[in-house]
Amino acid sequence: MYEIGELLIAAAVALCGGLAVGVFVGKQFSSDTQKQRDMQRQLERINQEQKEYQHEVAEHFTDTAKLLRNMAESYRDVHNHLASGADNLCRENASGPMLTRLPESMLGVVDSAPEEEETASPPLDYAPKRSPYETGMLNEEFGLEKPVEEDLPLPADLPPVLR
Repeated sequence: MYEIGELLIAAAVALCGGLAVGVFVGKQFSSDTQKQRDMQRQLERINQEQKEYQHEVAEHFTDTAKLLRNMAESYRDVHNHLASGADNLCRENASGPMLTRLPESMLGVVDSAPEEEETASPPLDYAPKRSPYETGMLNEEFGLEKPVEEDLPLPADLPPVLR
């Protein structure tokens, strides 16, 4: 029937095939692979939650900007209503307009750079002196008057020489 050599070759091939299938099945169901899959799922879930959170934050700030714009427009309308009412009702008492109407373009984009460049000097941390013998503002005695020695009451127990 079969020769021993053929049986050994068939057994070796079956052994190698069984080992390969065993290693593959073992890796699929091992605890390390299961942990890795769980970590991958958890990472995907956290990434999805992060994307949803970022979307919610962006939507929140968009809604807040719309609400603030509506509030500013309402404020402008109230201010203009008060200005026109003050002009109509208090015309004889006032020499000029009590309130000025706000322009419609008040809510436009605000320029980040000023139109006119203002030149400002840093504040001085000293008082100007009239003479070099005067004390400056940072001096501990600045602004304090020294009492005149004649006006000070002397204790009665001082010897007459010190009086």
